[in-house]
Amino acid sequence: MLKAGITGGIGTGKSLVCAIFKVLGIPVYDADLRAKQLVNESKPIKQKIIALFGAGAFSSVGEYERKFISHKIFENPGLKHALEKIIHPAVKEDTLRWFADLEKKQHPYALKEAALLFESGSHVDLDKIIVVDAPLELRIQRIIKRDGLNKQEILSRIESQWPQEIKLRQADFVIQNDGSSPLIPKVWAIHHQLLKHAAVSL
Repeated sequence: MLKAGITGGIGTGKSLVCAIFKVLGIPVYDADLRAKQLVNESKPIKQKIIALFGAGAFSSVGEYERKFISHKIFENPGLKHALEKIIHPAVKEDTLRWFADLEKKQHPYALKEAALLFESGSHVDLDKIIVVDAPLELRIQRIIKRDGLNKQEILSRIESQWPQEIKLRQADFVIQNDGSSPLIPKVWAIHHQLLKHAAVSL
């Protein structure tokens, strides 16, 4: 089974692209959602995070305290890397199990969606990479509409990720989600190319 990854900077619309792949019957692993689930479900991960940030990292009912963690990282930026060293390997192992389970069901290919696909190093486990791209101003407009953030907050988030041009250079496929040209035909074309690559790899 071919293992593909899909990523793109905040506001590029990779979740919409993934929704189209799902309609085509392709399984999609949402790494960001799964990371949140693992943090709340895995006792070993919780213990490591508490050891790093203190008991305030989780509420009295065991829920991850995102605001508390963000405040601690703001005070000590080095904690961000330490937290990623806990979460990224756990998500990587979980992804590999997910791919292995799908392989038994004989899917031609499956997708891993991750905002930090390159930053986490998980791209090395994948056969093909799709990068979703969009003009910066359009990305900003989308995030303002979706999250209600101001422009400076959005630019800070964008700057915290790898530059989009570096991701584009490492992509096997690029989807321009520019809001003016139809998105479905672009996804359809890549879908068929991935099916061909999957057939060759069998």
